[in-house]
Amino acid sequence: MAKNTTAATTVPDTAWVGRGRHLGPEPEQDVRRNLIALKAARVIDDFLDLDPVEAARSTDLYPRDESADPGPAARRLFEARWRVADDVTVRAQLTTFDPESRAMKREGVVWVLAAEAEQAWDANWPSPATVFWPDSEQVAWDHDTVPGPRLRAANHLPKDDDEVRRLLRACTRQSWFLHVVVHEAMTPDALGRRPVTAFLPPSLRHRVVEHRATPEQALIADFVLRRELGVGLPRGGAVVLPTAPRSPDDDAERFTVRNVFLDGTEPTELLRKIEEFASLPQPLPADAEQALTRLRQGWHLLTPAEELAHAQAMVTRYARALEAMTTSCDAYREAAEAALEALAAATGGEGARPASPAAAAKQDDSPWKSFGKAFARFRGPSAPASDAEAEQRPLGL
Repeated sequence: MAKNTTAATTVPDTAWVGRGRHLGPEPEQDVRRNLIALKAARVIDDFLDLDPVEAARSTDLYPRDESADPGPAARRLFEARWRVADDVTVRAQLTTFDPESRAMKREGVVWVLAAEAEQAWDANWPSPATVFWPDSEQVAWDHDTVPGPRLRAANHLPKDDDEVRRLLRACTRQSWFLHVVVHEAMTPDALGRRPVTAFLPPSLRHRVVEHRATPEQALIADFVLRRELGVGLPRGGAVVLPTAPRSPDDDAERFTVRNVFLDGTEPTELLRKIEEFASLPQPLPADAEQALTRLRQGWHLLTPAEELAHAQAMVTRYARALEAMTTSCDAYREAAEAALEALAAATGGEGARPASPAAAAKQDDSPWKSFGKAFARFRGPSAPASDAEAEQRPLGL
């Protein structure tokens, strides 16, 4: 697996990360059915369905980062492996969690998905989201963790001005997805209501949330965006919202489109702006960094070659640990012998221990007798005790 040394604050160019909510009744069952079908069709090589607690306890090849454990809220852990392009291997983990806060009415099950390829990610590769989730409108897996918007849909802004402000602020600060706001110059027909994101490449399609401002919301949407995010929304145009923290390469005008025709045709200029924005280094949230660490250090779905390498590495680790223990024991024995020799030198040889167990067995005198003699001189001016008494008394009396 690739181990790119990228900055800790940006998503590695080999990775794909996403976080959303599933509002259906059986999210894990939806994942299992999709993975089974894709494996049967040989779209993916293999998959695993794991209990997160047992998975965290299992022995793996790399030292575990405890901060990367999914935690008590984790429900299930799924792994899948597939190949793209010229046999480029992709590994991915999807973890489902209980809702973050019932008090905030965040319904559904939260999911976090991290995928990594052996080379830089290509937006034309299959979306990791639809490897785990069914690519069906009937399965509601594609809701953002910010209440309201969802992927694969044209989400109209709320009618209330304060709600618009809160929504756009939360989307740029809390969401892992990219967000674009499109203003409808006039009410579109059925073709125009089709989401613009449907024209994006597969791997980018499930990273972008599209918001729509109705014709009468032109002024309020532009006002809120300028006040909250420092970007404007042209009438009949669109803008890609900046992320937080804001990238130094994020120029408001650079990712603004003056005219978007919502007639069902492909909006090439807007798509190009979205792809250009997505190619910039994106901030890596703390939870996303933990998900990537889990993927890299807690991977379980090994190929036969990887299992052999894993076993060999474990044997090497145990051999080194045994060697270190043996060396430590030898060093302890040498230190003990050196201490006895130093004691013997300090007491004129009376406290020296025999050089070997065989020599010790040949001695008739008790070892306590030698120590008694060695310490007798430190007892003060009292009359010296006989050898028999010294042999019978406890040491130091």
